[in-house]
Amino acid sequence: MTKVIGLTGGIGSGKTTIANYFATMRVPVYIADDAAKKVMQSKSITEQIKTTFGDSLFENEILNRAKLAEIVFNNADKLAALNSIVHPAVKNDFELWLLDNKNSEYVIYEAAILFESGRYKECDVIITVTAAEEIRIERVIKRDNTTREQVLSRMKMQWNDEKRISLSNFVINNSNLKIAKEEVVKILKILNIKQKPS
Repeated sequence: MTKVIGLTGGIGSGKTTIANYFATMRVPVYIADDAAKKVMQSKSITEQIKTTFGDSLFENEILNRAKLAEIVFNNADKLAALNSIVHPAVKNDFELWLLDNKNSEYVIYEAAILFESGRYKECDVIITVTAAEEIRIERVIKRDNTTREQVLSRMKMQWNDEKRISLSNFVINNSNLKIAKEEVVKILKILNIKQKPS
């Protein structure tokens, strides 16, 4: 049976970069955030978002994700409401994807809120990606063209590293990508996953 490696980390930790490195080693990778973006385009999900958050978030029937993010990342209750709509759809999508990858010994499930959503309980192994807070803030400001205050606000909505690490099997410090990649290789060896670089 395919084993699921949960890969998580706070905003700006570079967890997707690490997930992509696992992919170069031919470990199938599922990016939950990408799946969420996909399912949020489906009619059933958009209708639920309209009912919960109103029509003003839509322009020509297209969801304004930036406006939605501004609302939910400043209100824990509204974030929980959005998650209750999106998470079940992502879970179903992942289960279908898992069937397509049933011949793989391990797969990676990458999710920012692996712990907060409770999905970590369904993982066989958990890896937390960390990085120094200032590095994380700088990365997100550059990536999302946002402000320091907005990044800190989003950080507050997530578990801190100490809490994540306490429930993790492995930790990868991604302040330096070269060293982080070496940690990936070590984990592959420990889990006895045959490395097949592209």
